[in-house]
Amino acid sequence: MQRYFILEDEQWTDETVTIIGEDVHHIHRVMRSQPGDKIICTGSNGTAAICAIEEISSEQVRTRIIEWSRQNVELPINVTIAQGLPKGDKFELILQKGTELGAASFIPFKAERSIVVWDEKKLRKKQQRFEKIVKEASEQSHRSVIPSIQESVTLKQLLGLGKQYDACIFAYEEEARTDEFHSFASVLKNMKEGMRLLICIGPEGGFSESEAKALTEHEFHPVRFGPRILRTETAALYALSSISYHFEELRWNT
Repeated sequence: MQRYFILEDEQWTDETVTIIGEDVHHIHRVMRSQPGDKIICTGSNGTAAICAIEEISSEQVRTRIIEWSRQNVELPINVTIAQGLPKGDKFELILQKGTELGAASFIPFKAERSIVVWDEKKLRKKQQRFEKIVKEASEQSHRSVIPSIQESVTLKQLLGLGKQYDACIFAYEEEARTDEFHSFASVLKNMKEGMRLLICIGPEGGFSESEAKALTEHEFHPVRFGPRILRTETAALYALSSISYHFEELRWNT
């Protein structure tokens, strides 16, 4: 069943859900849905309901709630990806795949080695596209919530956000070049369900020495993501996949 996020409370009653906006076109023209077809509607609080379509028009889709879904598909820990601004459309890939893998939020930041510059006008346009990407990825992967995308920050601002998390780490390529490294696994072993983790990833070229020093001084711990050097668009996906395996899959074998 296709999933749709219905985030306005007034579109919900105890027995019905009314869908408006772009999702109407998707249901009617793309999916070719008909009255009687079933879909999943998810509210702003993460609650989901299986609904039967009763009426489709060009303005709205009216559905009837059949049953409530209690399935929890979110990662046991809350993970924020702080991504140094990369070139091209790499950030869009990170948003899409990071959402599929369970990230709770994303924070883009301007690093010393970031080449791109987002002015305010460009950022407004990008923000709309970014929000559409994470919404569609959340629907496709049957997430219970849509990840948030915060405004772009400086590294200094990012350092100040660290106090909001139970643990803060940054992927540092120098950790992959030494035998005495701080492993990602050791961080996860100390995390408990419900904790918040901030993962910082540099742009192409990684973090500079001065950035690594500033991060370390603010209790961001450098870690390696395996012995190989990963591309910036791969690092977040490696981290989220590892978290899913550690908290969601490994427990079934213990």
